[in-house]
Amino acid sequence: MNAAEVLFSARKYDGSLHWHCTMLRLGEDDHGVWLGMPAGTVHSKGDEGPVYESQEARVKLIPHGAWWTALFMDAPQRLDTYCDVTTPSQWPNPGEVTMVDLDLDVCRVREGGDIFVDDQDEFADHQVRYSYPPDVIARAAASADWLQAALRTDAEPFHSHFRSWLGKIS
Repeated sequence: MNAAEVLFSARKYDGSLHWHCTMLRLGEDDHGVWLGMPAGTVHSKGDEGPVYESQEARVKLIPHGAWWTALFMDAPQRLDTYCDVTTPSQWPNPGEVTMVDLDLDVCRVREGGDIFVDDQDEFADHQVRYSYPPDVIARAAASADWLQAALRTDAEPFHSHFRSWLGKIS
């Protein structure tokens, strides 16, 4: 594959480094920029260094101007979709994308399609710890609601569109 590398880095509201790894830029469409992670991609958290290697291929959608990102995973992962509620992504240069992780995660289970919101307790705690402004709280909650509805109704790119991108990295 002849794809450019992109440093993906999510930070917390205080600016501290959260999850980060190097991904491959697969392309862009109306939904946003698609980044790929072949099986074996090393993921790091904060300053801890490598935390784990993914056992399956994954693709990350960085939508234009949205308050979320989406991770789509290949089998055998229990989840097929994991959406992080974030501030809109910033591209300081073509080889780096960054955003602030706002804790809420909207997930879909592969078998059965159950949808749930994870880390609501962390979102509540961090509103106080990091002094999230009211507009950030409102946008994060609205994004989580929107993501739940989009996943529930199989709106694209959550229904099947992501599979073509996943096929490019599998």
